[in-house]
Amino acid sequence: MTAKLMKQALLLVKIQPIAGTDSNPTAALNAILCKGVTPQPLVANFAERDNIRPYFGQNGKVLTDMHSESEFEVELAGAGVAGTAPKWGPLIRACGFAETITASTDVKYNPITANQEMVTGYYFIDGLRFKMLDCKGNGQITMNAKGIPMLKFKLTVLYSPVTDTPIPAGTDYSGFTEPVAVNKLNTPTWSLHGYAGAVESLSFDCGNEVVYRNLIGRESVSIRDRKMTGSISMEMTSVAEKDWFATVIANTKGALQIVHGTVAGNIIQIDAPKVQLTDPQISDSEGIVMLGANLALEPDEGNDDILITVK
Repeated sequence: MTAKLMKQALLLVKIQPIAGTDSNPTAALNAILCKGVTPQPLVANFAERDNIRPYFGQNGKVLTDMHSESEFEVELAGAGVAGTAPKWGPLIRACGFAETITASTDVKYNPITANQEMVTGYYFIDGLRFKMLDCKGNGQITMNAKGIPMLKFKLTVLYSPVTDTPIPAGTDYSGFTEPVAVNKLNTPTWSLHGYAGAVESLSFDCGNEVVYRNLIGRESVSIRDRKMTGSISMEMTSVAEKDWFATVIANTKGALQIVHGTVAGNIIQIDAPKVQLTDPQISDSEGIVMLGANLALEPDEGNDDILITVK
């Protein structure tokens, strides 16, 4: 018996138009370049059998429902050509975002409330296949100075039995573009409430409430709510330059924008119209005074809490 190797792995993801129907992703068209995959093939709930007996001991349990979950990270980069959807597009769509393509210009992703999409996923580990149907999930973005910008996903999916299935041949990652590091050169533009000083880290969390339900006559995964949040760490300024504490006290809401990348086809722009800072904290980074804060991203007119533009 040979041990299974974690390095021999492959993730495939494809939009699934019909609930419960496998969209059959392929290695040639739907391979996802990712890292840090942590599959949970069986997430189960049990009912206790609390029967009365004249002695101590376990009564046993009955499995009541089961589903699967998976977490992984994908580098945040463009598609190589402006107006072409990035290969990670199906994943953000499964997190409650709509995709709008303007040929030769850009691809925009905005959150939606109705008509959300789902994906089918296959995860292979050295001869094992974990099939994931009706995948919906939550997404996060992290942009740390001197690091690679990342997308992190957590998918909740219907359970499918693990099978002995070899990794398919013909894996093609050509649609993935090499990312560029977060720094002054590659991240030329950012602002928050009109301020554009030095930032060490910035993150966003879709805050999706993803619910698995198993009822008589229905088994489903759905996104029931969205409360977007984030965090920031930036160099502390003088009060005259920007009084962040007054901003927090006044419940002030303002716009945030960050542009990462300088070459067409590999530019990511993130906009949020109404961002409120909370919980300010002072910290030390290499001897420099830093101000950290949590961010609450509110919609302005609805389904515009955040806008991700790939161009």
